Amino acid sequence: MLEGQAQLDLPRLVCGIDEAGRGPIAGPVTAGAVILPAAFPVERLDDSKKLAPAERDELAILIRRHATACATGWASSSEIDRFNIHRATLLAMKRALQALSVTPDEVLIDGRFTIAIAQPCTAIVGGDTKVPEIQAASILAKTDRDRFMRRYDRIESSWAFADHKGYATASHRFLVKLHGRSPIHRDSFQVR
Repeated sequence: MLEGQAQLDLPRLVCGIDEAGRGPIAGPVTAGAVILPAAFPVERLDDSKKLAPAERDELAILIRRHATACATGWASSSEIDRFNIHRATLLAMKRALQALSVTPDEVLIDGRFTIAIAQPCTAIVGGDTKVPEIQAASILAKTDRDRFMRRYDRIESSWAFADHKGYATASHRFLVKLHGRSPIHRDSFQVR
């Protein structure tokens, strides 16, 4: 920097990452990665599990329109079976981060584990209840995964994926007993 030249204080780009779909017995695990601008209405955000579906969908549109950058990453049911759900989740998170149009300065991940990346990365237990970037990532991951399951239901309607999104509800378990497993069921997960 030249003498007398003012140093620019550029805002740090903080990326939040969260996942959806660790618990279901069918479908992918999906991760969202979001960098929010300073002017984003963060007071509207919350953990995706606490929001009504219509509110989640509305917020996902708002996030996609106004985020500095956002992306989702996926790990398929076959990758979950091959690697295990933990490693597949971290893979989806890394893919979401790599899909961003800009590189963040720092990454905050909901939970106990980080991913191996060049940037500083911090795991925050309960981050989806207190960090706006993670809340936004939670919303994107949940809405994109739910959309995938609804679309897949149009291809394979025998399992009613649009209703339960792959979670092991009583009706879903009954349909698996009736029809067997679909191509997106996780073979490594038991249906009880």
